[in-house]
Amino acid sequence: MLQTHEISPEVIESDKLYKEMGLSDEEFQLVKTILGRRPNFTETGIFSVMWSEHCSYKTSKPLLKKFPTKSPHVLQGPGEGAGIIDIGDNQAVVFKIESHNHPSAVEPYQGAATGVGGIIRDVFSMGARPIALLNSLRFGNLTSERVKYLFSEVVNGIAGYGNCVGVPTVGGEVQFDTSYEDNPLVNAMCVGLINHDDIQKGIAKGIGNTVLYAGAPTGRDGIHGATFASDDLGEDAAKDRPAVQVGDPFMEKLLIEACLEVIHSDALIGMQDMGAAGLTSSASEMASKAGTGLEMNLDLVPQREQHMSAYELMLSESQERMLLVVKQGREQEIIEVFQKYGLQAVAVGKVIEEKIFRIKQHGEVMADIPVDALAEEAPVYHLPAKEASYYQAFQQMENVIPSIENHAEVLRKLLQQPTIASKEWVYDQYDSMVQTNTVVTPGSDAAVIRIKGTKKALAMTTDCNSRYIYLDPEVGGKIAVAEAARNIVCSGAKPLGLTDGLNFGNPTNPEVFWQMEKSVEGMSEACRILHTPVISGNVSLYNQSKGKAVFPTPVVGMVGLHESLEDITPSHFQSPGDTIYMIGETDIAFGGSELQQLVKGTYEGKAPAIDLQVEARRQEQLLTAIQEGVIVSAHDLTEGGLAVGLAESLFNNTFLGADIELTGDATVALFSETQSRFIVTVKEENKARFLDLVEDARAIGMVTDKQTLSISVNEKNVIEEEIHQLRDLWKGAIPCLLKSKA
Repeated sequence: MLQTHEISPEVIESDKLYKEMGLSDEEFQLVKTILGRRPNFTETGIFSVMWSEHCSYKTSKPLLKKFPTKSPHVLQGPGEGAGIIDIGDNQAVVFKIESHNHPSAVEPYQGAATGVGGIIRDVFSMGARPIALLNSLRFGNLTSERVKYLFSEVVNGIAGYGNCVGVPTVGGEVQFDTSYEDNPLVNAMCVGLINHDDIQKGIAKGIGNTVLYAGAPTGRDGIHGATFASDDLGEDAAKDRPAVQVGDPFMEKLLIEACLEVIHSDALIGMQDMGAAGLTSSASEMASKAGTGLEMNLDLVPQREQHMSAYELMLSESQERMLLVVKQGREQEIIEVFQKYGLQAVAVGKVIEEKIFRIKQHGEVMADIPVDALAEEAPVYHLPAKEASYYQAFQQMENVIPSIENHAEVLRKLLQQPTIASKEWVYDQYDSMVQTNTVVTPGSDAAVIRIKGTKKALAMTTDCNSRYIYLDPEVGGKIAVAEAARNIVCSGAKPLGLTDGLNFGNPTNPEVFWQMEKSVEGMSEACRILHTPVISGNVSLYNQSKGKAVFPTPVVGMVGLHESLEDITPSHFQSPGDTIYMIGETDIAFGGSELQQLVKGTYEGKAPAIDLQVEARRQEQLLTAIQEGVIVSAHDLTEGGLAVGLAESLFNNTFLGADIELTGDATVALFSETQSRFIVTVKEENKARFLDLVEDARAIGMVTDKQTLSISVNEKNVIEEEIHQLRDLWKGAIPCLLKSKA
């Protein structure tokens, strides 16, 4: 077998081997210009991963600049392992979302598991203790055996890693659509807690300081994982299995504790996890950020396999590894902390003045690259955008009301749609109570984690309706941010900021780039108006196979603050006799709706309209009413409209029912997906104060003890359903589909 270092720079150029690694002809010429010579095999590999979309954001960077990222309470915006927001009392919340889409398509258990492990490392590399995990998942329809397998194994992978590492998985979302048939989306989010004094950054400062490698030894798993994630998913994707890493949650648990102890030593200068592109990205990025260089001796790197080449060592994405920079002469005290936890920590290099990334192995220089060329100076492309061919046709369509004869039957069917149906089958596999701080568990509008020793709590959610974004990327982008904020407010918390997972198809397709551009513009406007800065995120492109892109899916992960535990508000009805109010008016809005899919089997027309000023006002007024103690329960109206929202509000307590009286067109009143709407319950004695605080509210009914959902429209009874029967349909839908034979 030919060793990689035996492949000469001349052969790399003449046989265009660089193209197989992911570099274009133009990029290879640029590498030659930077180096003043042809790169060797290791250097070509290093440039290819660092200039991949996954590491450099070379096509998305111009768009990401549009996001508002600053605010008085933002302590760290995009650019580090995770973002940080101040929550008072010298404490801060740290969070980020990351995708692991391609790995999950070819090896769903490990793909999902290592996605969880990686995002946890991003958070504790900042010095924060991970306190919660969430996820956002997309799959094809649960009618094919392959989709069922992917769905089951991804959920198993998330549960297997999260449960073993001891961080509770408290929330998330799952949607199903044919566009994700071959390319599932697996986005993992981690939330951590930190004291201001403990904040770490991934920097390699101080000439002569030592570079320490800590954690698991390096193997041959995950080589070129970043490049694999920066290309279309081929029909022969199974061949990419070696690009998928293998995780060890028990080692990660030890790594968390060791790193959180190490941060209290003034010997520590900087720390970063070895994520995408492994040793290459962590080392070069830390040096570039500090304005220094870095020299490493690969003979010192702990290795799981024999005879690993420099190329393999630099590009491996083996899991559970951290890179630290420590003060020269004080290495041993840091090494001893890791040894206490049974972990290896070894000196592998040093910080140098020359701004060069120099890699040595067996006494030879295997790479000698200007460090900024890898990180700060990666190429940036301003790609052409072209309005999607379908968009104008959709915009010309009238807002049509679907024709329905039996509204009760439609409600039963909607509750069984996998995107609406109970996700209990999913979250029952997660340990949501480990660490014993979970106040609101999965299945509510937002999960809530209390902050020990205080009266405060954190609310968190992930949201994105990709069908709206497909129909109208700008409007859909606004809705994604607004819906996340709605969920946070319904839980009784004030939205603080967000992290985004931008999942799109191939950006070199002008229509896909247009979807990216417009959705980022919509999200940015919503962030500004709702005061939710973007503090971190991830871009995952090339989510397509067989030439067909997934629906544009920019996931929003949002965190909010409860100033008092008393503000925590359930999303389910609580007591008979409470008045049910709907906040907001209902319009004809069926484009991209669950009802449209049920009736027509497609998504078309205009996305639901949203007025962000109205949204902001309603959220603010609702939060004030919650904080004044006049709201018993609050739930936002999303997929399936009011009828589904009412049913969901009753499923937690089968002893309750509701009597509802509506007017207007029955189909619109029951199933429209008009935005900026909430259903809340209020006690008799608080009604006057509630109506003083909230402008757009009207009473639509009463919580009863009849255990039925009774809805009349224009004084005609259209729905009369027993709650336990609706609940059984809703809870049984996903388990039933998984058991059925395709």
